[in-house]
Amino acid sequence: MMRLQDQVILITGSTTGIGAAMARLFVKEGAKVILHGRNVERANALREELGFDHSAFVQGDLQAPEGPAQIAKEALACFGRLDCLVNNAAFTTRGHLKDTDVDFFDRIIAVNLRAPIQLIRNLFPALKESEGCVVNIGSVLAHCGQANMLAYSVSKGGLMTMTRNLADAHGVDKVRFNQLNVGWTLTENEYQVKLDDGLPEDWPETLPEYAAPSGGILKPEQIAEAAVYWASKASRPVTGSVLELEQYPLIGRYTNHENKES
Repeated sequence: MMRLQDQVILITGSTTGIGAAMARLFVKEGAKVILHGRNVERANALREELGFDHSAFVQGDLQAPEGPAQIAKEALACFGRLDCLVNNAAFTTRGHLKDTDVDFFDRIIAVNLRAPIQLIRNLFPALKESEGCVVNIGSVLAHCGQANMLAYSVSKGGLMTMTRNLADAHGVDKVRFNQLNVGWTLTENEYQVKLDDGLPEDWPETLPEYAAPSGGILKPEQIAEAAVYWASKASRPVTGSVLELEQYPLIGRYTNHENKES
């Protein structure tokens, strides 16, 4: 039997990258997926690939204060119910302390933290009815983060606290909350970012060993595989878990630059 048979799952930010990879695998595992994003053309192309009977699309701006409520309303109208919400959409805009003015900070927090809370708030009655779950896609940067991703790191730290708080508060409601803290992943966007930074076109294949000890960085499809378990009933009754998907342990992490012969 397929692992997500007959489940209805809303995935935010799912017309590209990790979100699109999850949508593809979820449908293969028997789910009906509700895509979300801002690009209608990309959404329609993905729906054609997935099958229109197995997918729907909700367009909406998570940054707008009223956006999450509208997205939730339209999502529930797609298939009449909801079993799982995957909070995947996020702004990854870089910014050091000097760059993080009020407008910049508020924009990051609105999409990465405020929107997930408001989506959960608006979808909670449906999730309670289905005894469903929420899977939050976080980042290993939640634990400290890079200097040039201050606001992003703060938002993911907040998402991690939110996951544990809601799991503690709503276990008795039979709604589960878990989070995947994802490491460096080769999405279309990340590939382009590194090209813009001046890396060569083959940079994913020529990374130094300390940056990718396994020989390469994570692929969206690998994140999707992990997400299937947490979106499925197989992971019940576990709630409040934060799983690190990274090539280094985060406690005692040390990038080994020393000469192997020493």
